[in-house]
Amino acid sequence: MKIVVIGGTGLIGTQVVSKLRALGHEVVAGSPATGINAVTGEGLAQALAGAQVVVDVANSPSFADQAVLAFFETSGRNLLKAEVEAGVRHHVALSVVGTDRLADSGYFRGKIAQEKLIKAGQVPYTIVQATQFFEFVPGIAQSATEGQTVRLSPALFQPMASSDVAAAVADAAIARPLNGTVEIAGPERVKLSDLVGRFLKTKSDPRQVVEDPQARYFGALLDDSTLTPAAVARLGTVRYGDWLSIS
Repeated sequence: MKIVVIGGTGLIGTQVVSKLRALGHEVVAGSPATGINAVTGEGLAQALAGAQVVVDVANSPSFADQAVLAFFETSGRNLLKAEVEAGVRHHVALSVVGTDRLADSGYFRGKIAQEKLIKAGQVPYTIVQATQFFEFVPGIAQSATEGQTVRLSPALFQPMASSDVAAAVADAAIARPLNGTVEIAGPERVKLSDLVGRFLKTKSDPRQVVEDPQARYFGALLDDSTLTPAAVARLGTVRYGDWLSIS
């Protein structure tokens, strides 16, 4: 089966490409670096010719509100149009658990727009909503840093390893379209403040975490249900402590 992975040279995309190729599929790694650009449309028609499945794991290069929205709306429209023209039978997109609860955040407004386009489109689809990746913890810490203080919400997270994300996305790509959403998450729930605090301690980082229920996460207020999955979710196998020990 021919599968095109948009964002195929990124953190998740490279792992998805590798997993699908190991299963014997013909996989195209699509990104501007390989001449395939979902925002401009460059190379899309050629890449999608003969493809049965398109996997979209691309992310906006900017987190500025308008830039994120423009990225997901433009790339989403271009991809879905090209898929219809190529006769693609399954569109798989990676999104975020809790997206519909985070409209206060410019980034998540972009993801909401992306999901709406997919659901309204003509191509059968599966949306895989993942919790935050362990690999994002340094960036989360930096975004909340003021001097030597890292101000973070104590809301519960259920983060996961990127390898577990890639495995779930690859499985979705070779399965039948759900025309719906599946949630995936890590095996443990932990407070965001503790998650980052453990990372800083492991790295001998002198910054101190301060819990603040009013601290915003990329513009959004959190509670224990905002970024955690529902009762039925696929859980990864990599635990945070194990990831920390090798990261």
